[in-house]
Amino acid sequence: MKDSKTLLLEGIEILRKGDEGIDFLIATNKEKIINTLCAYINEIETFNPAYGLVGTTDSNELVIKHILDSLAPLGIIWKILPRMEPQTFSFTVPSQTTRTNTNEENRSISASIADAGSGAGLPGIPLAISLPEYSFTLIERMGRRAGFLLNTKAALELSNINIEESELEKCAAQFDLITFRAFKPLEPKLLKILRKLLKPGGIIAAYKGKLDKIQAEMASLQEAKPDWEAILYTVPFLDEERNLLVIK
Repeated sequence: MKDSKTLLLEGIEILRKGDEGIDFLIATNKEKIINTLCAYINEIETFNPAYGLVGTTDSNELVIKHILDSLAPLGIIWKILPRMEPQTFSFTVPSQTTRTNTNEENRSISASIADAGSGAGLPGIPLAISLPEYSFTLIERMGRRAGFLLNTKAALELSNINIEESELEKCAAQFDLITFRAFKPLEPKLLKILRKLLKPGGIIAAYKGKLDKIQAEMASLQEAKPDWEAILYTVPFLDEERNLLVIK
């Protein structure tokens, strides 16, 4: 059994080798990202017994099934976001550039991202740590978990996230992208609520498992006629099929 930091480092290196977008996002701030993620893992392990944040007490399972799973489609999500602001972002990343010296002035306008039913902050907090230029809102209806998120925001000094203790249907803001993981199966009522929270041209990105289950889920939404695709992604050390369901 490896310690959490070693496993996290190995997993992130696998993700970087497999995805140029992830490599670009993490390379120049790797040490800070790793240290912040480790601090986040510590926060979960400290408060999990009292708050029931994740369904495991195994450190390796926490890293693989929750942290690395949240980060694995990072490159996909990053590529989705530029399409919303084509005049602001560029897909082409020169091999010798860094995030700190290329088009910095063009990245001042950031897309807004919501994590619906955030719970322990998954995937919102790992994504926010890796995408500091973007604004994140973690929406959580349960008071204790919202309290954990507020405490974690302060402990990790995450200035790019806001916490909203609210039911989704009572949330007044709108976002460029809404993501959720291990939240609820999509059904017509939930899809309608999520669509109301999207800005024009906004996108839903849901962390899901097997493609056949996604197809069955989306078949039940035919009346709503969502434009969707499932994008396969791989989680290091996890022998399970994972897909990001993208609904435009």
